[in-house]
Amino acid sequence: MPLDLRARQLLVEESLRRQLDAEKDCPSTLAEAMGYSLLAPGKRMRPILVMLSAQACGGEEHQALPAACAIEMVHTYSLIHDDLPAMDDDDLRRGLPTCHKKFGEATAILAGDALLTLAFQVLASSYPPATACGCSLELARGAGACGMVAGQALDLAWEAGATSALPRNLESLERIHAQKTGALFRACLRMGTWVAQGERPGGPDRGTLEAVDSFGRCLGMIFQITDDLLDVEGTEEQTGKRVGKDAVRGKLTYPGLLGVAESRQRARDFHERARAALAPLQGRGDGLIAIVERLLERSS
Repeated sequence: MPLDLRARQLLVEESLRRQLDAEKDCPSTLAEAMGYSLLAPGKRMRPILVMLSAQACGGEEHQALPAACAIEMVHTYSLIHDDLPAMDDDDLRRGLPTCHKKFGEATAILAGDALLTLAFQVLASSYPPATACGCSLELARGAGACGMVAGQALDLAWEAGATSALPRNLESLERIHAQKTGALFRACLRMGTWVAQGERPGGPDRGTLEAVDSFGRCLGMIFQITDDLLDVEGTEEQTGKRVGKDAVRGKLTYPGLLGVAESRQRARDFHERARAALAPLQGRGDGLIAIVERLLERSS
């Protein structure tokens, strides 16, 4: 049966609106900026990964909606901050003006801060203690100083010319993106496992956590390779953001380092590793594999 992404996107978006609507005392301009970025058109791949992981690990997708919302809030916060002039300095995101272009830098920073904080509020208020704690830990690790934020810091350091600490090679490239992109994907998958198995005695099965974690590492690499390729080969209409900017800024990318053909082959290699990683789930991870296959052919 084909993977129905649109139905899941709509579920996530409805749940995100409910979470925002519950913040009744939020100042109106701040609430508008949060909603503008959080509800902008998007694929909702990260929250869908949480849902599919929960299903693959023996839970129900609807149980994963709060965790799915939390990961999308953190992802959106990262985009708002990543687009700021001090970071990647982008003026277009998801086909719309970036948050700081629409509301100003100060409000954009605060909107990102508010979404990051709200994510943990949603987890704490939606799950029993063990599951809430496990999901919060996975999200903090994936998004924090040794995860997504670390990858962003390394990316900026290389762009600024700090090549002595970060040489221009494949090892550096994969280190950056294992943290900047991959860590949050791994958090999605591990959070889905916690949703499904967090209240069991002893928590989630260790082998299952290791399987989804290995899959997440591969998924993160595939996503970043195809994202880099889109910056070379895609159009602004396809991607909803500026293209060609990586080469202009001198960023370390897969096609810039390896070329287009070798980058595509590397993505295919990671696809095979991703399939192998989910073998312990005995066919329950078919939805996750379908996501990887869509990524290999992505045009946005």
